Amino acid sequence: MLTNVKDLVLSSEDDLKIRNIIAELRVKYKDKPDPWGFNLDLCEKALRTILPFYRHYFRVRVFGAEHVKDHPYMVVSNHTGQIPIDGMLINIAFALEVSPPRVLRVMVERFLAQLPFLGELSAQAGAILGDRANCQYLLENGESILVFPEGVRGIAKNTPDFYKVKSFSQGFYRIALQKRTPILPVCVIGAEEMFPFVLHARNLAKLLRLPALPISTNLLPLPSPVDIYIGEEIPVPEHLMSEASDKEIREHVYHVENTVRRMIVKGLKNRRPFFDSIRKPISKYVIKEFQVRGLK
Repeated sequence: MLTNVKDLVLSSEDDLKIRNIIAELRVKYKDKPDPWGFNLDLCEKALRTILPFYRHYFRVRVFGAEHVKDHPYMVVSNHTGQIPIDGMLINIAFALEVSPPRVLRVMVERFLAQLPFLGELSAQAGAILGDRANCQYLLENGESILVFPEGVRGIAKNTPDFYKVKSFSQGFYRIALQKRTPILPVCVIGAEEMFPFVLHARNLAKLLRLPALPISTNLLPLPSPVDIYIGEEIPVPEHLMSEASDKEIREHVYHVENTVRRMIVKGLKNRRPFFDSIRKPISKYVIKEFQVRGLK
């Protein structure tokens, strides 16, 4: 946790690590123009600013980095928390903890992509509008994509529904099939507790044409410790085509969905102490529900 001003200053070790990572990424992107304006200089500045919070505020731990091989992935994660801090932390983890380092291209909703300032800023940081043509282009060019198949439903959860995975959409799997890209399951534990008391004003959000409108007792995220679990890659079946029926696709999407659920069960059991009076009842309920489903 951030205990003094020194924690806000980048350590010499992390400064050197960032220099090496960016130097390696510059070689990778030297002759690779990006249609959306991806900017490594901006990424470096963001990494230098955010890394102290990653280290000392959220105290991120990463498990399973050894599962990541040097080829493109469709990285699939649960969506937690009320603002997409989880995506930012996953991206930092893949830059810092994975070898070789990589920038995950995050699929975002059209709502964010069209915002005048944030849309352009997110694009420079590597985000893309999550349509099929964009994803195909990136996979063809050796990039890995981070997707949250729960969509807005993933972050639009009231407190009793924390860590209850919403059904995955199928779009990501069809793209993976078309490019024969393996799936890399990821789960984030800890982001829900950043905003422990949440109510979503769905009617007001609809009136304002917003995808979600969370109302929380705290405006800033609490310093909940975050664990990121990276599972073993899931190959897509050779016999299955991207034009397959929804019924055929659903079976495989459900397998990915349940893999993430099982990872959440494991993660909740190993959760570090924080807000125990709130966390423990939620974790106990979710684990029990998953075990009833046979997802031990």
